[in-house]
Amino acid sequence: MTIAPAGTSGSLEQDDSRSDRLVLEKPRTRRQRPSSQRSGTNFEMYSWIFMRMSGLLLVVLVLGHLLIMNILDGGVNRINFSFVAGRWASPFWRTWDLAQLWLAMLHGTNGMRVIINDYAERDGTRFWLKMLLYTSSFLVLLLGTLVIFTFDPNI
Repeated sequence: MTIAPAGTSGSLEQDDSRSDRLVLEKPRTRRQRPSSQRSGTNFEMYSWIFMRMSGLLLVVLVLGHLLIMNILDGGVNRINFSFVAGRWASPFWRTWDLAQLWLAMLHGTNGMRVIINDYAERDGTRFWLKMLLYTSSFLVLLLGTLVIFTFDPNI
């Protein structure tokens, strides 16, 4: 049995020498969008770069958060309302937590968008899953940002 070059039919055939011959078809190619639908920017490339950069920054932010909250200054037993109020009295810690919130939500939303694009086969399903994702991400970002900016330690 020999393998025939690509471009011929994909079944077992008999050739003139009466030997079995396995013929491989050309691999599928992705459907190209018409040039009128192509965007001028390469959104997926920027999305890929964002995932790598935000992932690196999130590692620093999250490990710093865990180190400060759980290991230094007495551990988890010390964390309560007054600890958070004292911490958020400083603009540095509010900015730290805001950056952590925004980067984590945007990183997670982008990752879920990629998963939806990969696994949702029908356009309608893909559309509604993305709308649900974007709506929930927007609400979490909005509420989290409001809490960080409007936190009142004098309650």
